[in-house]
Amino acid sequence: MNTYAVIETGGQQLRVEPGRFYNIRHFASLKPSKLEQNTKVLIYRVLMIRQDSDIKIGHPWLKNAIVRGRILHPCLEKKVTIYKMITKKKTRRKLGHRQKSTRFIVDSIFFNGEEIT
Repeated sequence: MNTYAVIETGGQQLRVEPGRFYNIRHFASLKPSKLEQNTKVLIYRVLMIRQDSDIKIGHPWLKNAIVRGRILHPCLEKKVTIYKMITKKKTRRKLGHRQKSTRFIVDSIFFNGEEIT
């Protein structure tokens, strides 16, 4: 597709396209108890929109730009293993955790009240 938007959410910037799904660490506007399946999400922190050869860049965000989506389900990322070993002290320590994330799908991108297709 030639239409996409760059959004800021969860402390990172993502290039999103309508009809695709993405994993995000956390939504700043939603509490963890509200992250249920098919919850509608509106993202107003849109940094850039590209439609064919037309590019709109915000400073820092575009006004009147909205990315609409919905939450598919919460999920866990791959396990990260931390292994510390101190030589000559005979000390070993193995820790690990799995980062929680939320999978959501982008339904549409709006600019000035019109859907961009």
